[in-house]
Amino acid sequence: MKNILSAIAVLCRMVKIEHSVFALPFAYLGAFVAAGGWPGWQPFALLTIAMVAVRSFAMACNRLVDVRYDRENPRTKGRPLVTGEITPVQTQLFLLATALVFVAACAGLNRLCLVLSPAALALSVLYSYTKRFTWLCHFVLGLVIGLAPAAGWIAVQPDFAMPAALWSLGVLFWVAGFDLLYACQDVDFDRRMGLYSLPAAFGIPTTLAVSTFSHAVTAIFFLLAGWGAGLGWPYFAAWGLCSALLLWEHTLVKADDLSRLTLAFFTLNGVISIALFAGALWSLLQA
Repeated sequence: MKNILSAIAVLCRMVKIEHSVFALPFAYLGAFVAAGGWPGWQPFALLTIAMVAVRSFAMACNRLVDVRYDRENPRTKGRPLVTGEITPVQTQLFLLATALVFVAACAGLNRLCLVLSPAALALSVLYSYTKRFTWLCHFVLGLVIGLAPAAGWIAVQPDFAMPAALWSLGVLFWVAGFDLLYACQDVDFDRRMGLYSLPAAFGIPTTLAVSTFSHAVTAIFFLLAGWGAGLGWPYFAAWGLCSALLLWEHTLVKADDLSRLTLAFFTLNGVISIALFAGALWSLLQA
């Protein structure tokens, strides 16, 4: 039992399970708004399983594909695949297991989710290779995580709706914006290894400007999504808070000072996803 728990802990560390806080609340937001409230235990449980499985698949794939770079980067030398705590074969088995769980959960939701599940897995794999050929990799990551609100929506209501699309676009630019900040710490490494990233291609000051612009676009899409979904004042109050946090985030990171990157990257963005879902939920409960 102790060995099993230890293995689970290593796997969770490899895929950074705590980062589920970025996508999962948006999947719930899409599901609850599509249902007009509580979507029911079965859709809720299957959506949760699917989201955790596909995110774990994507992270494990990224770790496996990037292991040779992670060995060279001082920031990533402690990752389990680098240290040998987990082997490539074990990671491949984990990829197979999470892919099967994801597809099974999608099948349990509805036919549209099942039909789209291979595309979601393929897009997750594609992201892991984009840093080899385009500095738009940050926006591809945004696209992958941006599927969350739409996924939550079609899990409950198997069709495509404008509010879900607007939330997905908002998440796309939100994730790209904070991933650009995160990528600034690897600018020298990316240049040395010939990897593509916006900081490596254009420098940190330009990257910070693009990140700020992305988050301004994020705020606009989140505003339009709430309006399109007919949500009430609690959502727009949460939107105001999230917009203020995004603005504050860009006062924390400077071209010559990345010391507060952890606060800007993880803490504030985790609050944003939860706050926006809470605002939407409160609006639905008032209706």
